[in-house]
Amino acid sequence: MGRRRIKGRDVHGILLLDKPSGITSNDALQQVKRLYFAKKAGHTGSLDPLASGVLPICLGEATKISAFLLDADKRYRVRCQLGVRTETGDAEGAVVETRPVEDYSATQLEAVFDAFRGNIEQVPPMYSALKHQGQRLYKLARQGIEVERESRPVVIYALTLTGRGSDWIDIEVHCSKGTYVRTLAEDIGEKLGCGAHVSVLRRTGVGPYGEDGLVTLDALREMHERDKRAMDSLLLPMESALTQWPEVNLSADAAFYLQQGQPVLVPRAPTQGWVRLYRGQGDFLGMGEILDDGRVAPRRLMKSA
Repeated sequence: MGRRRIKGRDVHGILLLDKPSGITSNDALQQVKRLYFAKKAGHTGSLDPLASGVLPICLGEATKISAFLLDADKRYRVRCQLGVRTETGDAEGAVVETRPVEDYSATQLEAVFDAFRGNIEQVPPMYSALKHQGQRLYKLARQGIEVERESRPVVIYALTLTGRGSDWIDIEVHCSKGTYVRTLAEDIGEKLGCGAHVSVLRRTGVGPYGEDGLVTLDALREMHERDKRAMDSLLLPMESALTQWPEVNLSADAAFYLQQGQPVLVPRAPTQGWVRLYRGQGDFLGMGEILDDGRVAPRRLMKSA
């Protein structure tokens, strides 16, 4: 019996989706994949259903570089509801405790924030997609089971107060991969002595991408109805996700051997780390890594190159 043919078209690039609140990241991904009728698609780090904002969707060959965006730093705008703790750490969970909220001064808030800036340790929440003995933690949590979790190092590059009310504060967060904003809000609440949870969450940045050029699902559906072919113009080139890595331009001969899987020696290439590979001055080939002997080894090459 022949291999089952994968339905869909070959479309490559990155869509900067403005994920709406109220749906999962996978729901958003599947809607985009259907609208583009794409063979292959993947997102670059889940957002909670409560959250909205920047969700890069990688189509086709761009899925090969999605891990680089998974590892990228993130930016968020957050409203922390003070005085109320929930079982999930956000507004979707049942209330488990309420406490009085003091009239905190700017100095008090700044002192608390300062304790969370830089390198910190976080204990992942039970309501997360991490696994324990093969089971997702959130599934265990829904059964009333709590397991011990080891703390993990994360980095809070910036933590800024942007607004406040009698029982809430608005903050902006710039953080490393793996940071749980719900946990950060809860920990700030504990430090203040009143408890807290996330009531509004919006991701404003992933690696090199911000809110400029975001596309909503409604806008995508409208374009799909009006002119399907125009949808491809919304896609960013794959290499736009990789601007933090240096560029290496290969000669035609070097590009040929590299595409056969062979490391090549490139004059004046960086001495270590990952690099963006181009044939000549503009034909993106993929990602490579500098070996100990100075040669450039292929790591994530694009089929369309």
